[in-house]
Amino acid sequence: MGKILFILAVSLSGLFAAGSAAVEGQRDLNIAAIVMFLIFVLATLGITYWAASRTKTAKDFYTAGGGITGFQNGLAIAGDYMSAASFLGISGLVYMKGYDGLIYSIGFLVGWPIILFMVAEQLRNLGKYTFADVASYRLGQKEIRTLAAVGSLVTVALYLIAQMVGAGQLIKVLFGLDYEVAVILVGVLMILYVTFGGMLATTWVQIIKAVLLLSGASFMVLAVLAYFDFSFEGLFAKAVEVHSSHEAIISPGGLVSDPISAISLGMALMFGTAGLPHILMRFFTVADAKEARKSVFFATGFIGYFYILTFIIGFGAIVLLVQDPTFFDGNGKLIGGSNMAAIHLSQAVGGDLFLGFISAVAFATILAVVSGLTLAGASAVSHDLYANVFAKGKVDEQKEMRVSKNATLILGIVAILLGIAFEKQNIAFMVGLAFAIAASANFPVLFLSIFWSKLTTRGAILGGSLGLATAVILVILGPTVWVDTLKNAEPIVAIKYPAIYSVTIAFLATWFFSITDKSERAKIDQDGFEAQNIRCQTGIGADGAVSH
Repeated sequence: MGKILFILAVSLSGLFAAGSAAVEGQRDLNIAAIVMFLIFVLATLGITYWAASRTKTAKDFYTAGGGITGFQNGLAIAGDYMSAASFLGISGLVYMKGYDGLIYSIGFLVGWPIILFMVAEQLRNLGKYTFADVASYRLGQKEIRTLAAVGSLVTVALYLIAQMVGAGQLIKVLFGLDYEVAVILVGVLMILYVTFGGMLATTWVQIIKAVLLLSGASFMVLAVLAYFDFSFEGLFAKAVEVHSSHEAIISPGGLVSDPISAISLGMALMFGTAGLPHILMRFFTVADAKEARKSVFFATGFIGYFYILTFIIGFGAIVLLVQDPTFFDGNGKLIGGSNMAAIHLSQAVGGDLFLGFISAVAFATILAVVSGLTLAGASAVSHDLYANVFAKGKVDEQKEMRVSKNATLILGIVAILLGIAFEKQNIAFMVGLAFAIAASANFPVLFLSIFWSKLTTRGAILGGSLGLATAVILVILGPTVWVDTLKNAEPIVAIKYPAIYSVTIAFLATWFFSITDKSERAKIDQDGFEAQNIRCQTGIGADGAVSH
């Protein structure tokens, strides 16, 4: 571990030197920002070193030993959720589209009551490390774990794109590096953090950065409102005056213009929340179901408050940036793109020192989220696929952890490549697509496995697979990938938000193929519901998932 820290220190020094060379003769380096940035990175390395010495078993690696309190876990979940997509992406959407940027904030938030009242307690009582433990509790282990792992990996990949794009743009603006170099450096840091720190390091980085991000965003909002004597009316009136779209930014329809798209996006954000593997993993880090419920309660409060702040930050960026040419390039575009609106606003209201603070916190936000995502993806490979599908549960913990660390390396490389490919996409929108996948592939199987006695392995596999396939195909053939990324002239399908179709197909197919399943396996699946329900409510039973 000491050698790794030395290598990272050398890498960071190289980053500083490369950034200095890259911007020489262009714009002055923000020394305060870079120093605070490096201090924060070194501090998180210290947390990783501390966590590594306490991460000995698979339970430590995946769930921090189950020793996190409800309040701590609530802050950590909020930290997971207050990602680059939330802080940079939503504020960037509000900066561009005004009122409609709030759709993402509301959609992200309303999924939490579903988790609080329907999923949190059952997850903690039934599961061990991943949500596949729950989905496969009374169903076929091999089939369900394979489906859950594939759905998790696709969701993680899309979510990672958003974080890597945000990280690349942030480092590019701060250090003046090429975007590709910035993404690679972030990817390397991510791999090393997850490999050595596990869930304990990820949790404490999340907690610390959640506190700092809430504090920094609160200061930004107060500073913006101070310009207008704390009058929201004055802020919005000025934004309408200076924005090129004028009144359109305070009216709906700028981002989502038809009811089908609005419903589809809402379904993705609401149901996708309850299907995100890195969020669901967090309910295994607490001691019992009571602490799991407390986690959601605290997380909902922190997240709701934060999304109110991002809305005001977006309008503040309109007012304070649009009329200041120093934040725009020679083509009249915001430096770093719309995703950097919040970063530039921090400099506008607090100068270079506050820019340094917000930049460091934004990077920590991205770092912590990609760590959680990578850990979720790696656990899907090592715990669900390797340990329970290929090795059929006959594997020692140390070997499982080695597989997880190898999977982390592969996921890091994939994240780097995808981050480079999707450079121009708005990161909040990319997360919306990740939520659509989670809502289509993960949520229906998880939800029905807990609450529907007639669910069978065949129904879950076919329904979940069709939901996943529909969502992925519509995303690839739609405007986001087929036109914006692959540069084709027209999309094959004009559907930008696939959830209304893919989620519906997933639930209907799961229902149909379950009620028509008359196999012996189906009888076993349905007979196991009562035993599962007892464990859901009491937590009494075998540790982890068992196949009846």
